[in-house]
Amino acid sequence: MLARLAVRLGRSGEPGDESAGGFDWGSRSEHCRMAWLRGVFLSRGSLSIAGGRTHLEFVVPADGAPRLAKRLADAGLPASWRVRRGLGVVTWKSAETVDLFLRRIGAGPTLLEIEARQVARSLRGELNRILNAESANVERTVAASARQLDAIGALAADGRLAEEPPMVRAVAGARQETPESTLTELADRLGLHRSAVQRALDRLERLALETPREPVSPGAAGGVGRRLS
Repeated sequence: MLARLAVRLGRSGEPGDESAGGFDWGSRSEHCRMAWLRGVFLSRGSLSIAGGRTHLEFVVPADGAPRLAKRLADAGLPASWRVRRGLGVVTWKSAETVDLFLRRIGAGPTLLEIEARQVARSLRGELNRILNAESANVERTVAASARQLDAIGALAADGRLAEEPPMVRAVAGARQETPESTLTELADRLGLHRSAVQRALDRLERLALETPREPVSPGAAGGVGRRLS
């Protein structure tokens, strides 16, 4: 197999060089072209999949880079090229293009490794997104619970909480007993709809922001009554 591949590649020719027995790209069939590209990759290529990025490049003589890039484009695998330190560098940075190239040249194990890393990276990203969302939800719940407890304490201190309907007082008591509970947990515990619990807590916060009524003394009330009579 290696001997046949060496003949196909043209042992004495560089990638893109048709002289000295080089590979005649134009007259070859698809499987021969892919075999040639596989040989170029094994001898001139490098693949990096570190840091969550895929990068494949071929390092060839400077004058061979544009010809190799043209052949890759002919194969439906367009690549960029440049000259670096006197050598031509043909590059892919698209994970999709690299995957397609590896699949077409039969590099199954490498392709599987890349796909496994992509899946792992995707899972890590999704897990981080879920954890961040959960953390934000917890922070919002803690902040809301602290506000509600302050409101309930203020209303209880000036007697206004006792004037509220039984359902509102029940929600206030449940919040004081389990400050860490979510609205859904409070609703389940009290046998109420979540929206009813939310409205009760919103009412308590709103009332706590209002200025407490000044208590009216019995004497003052009597005096008013006498003046009115």
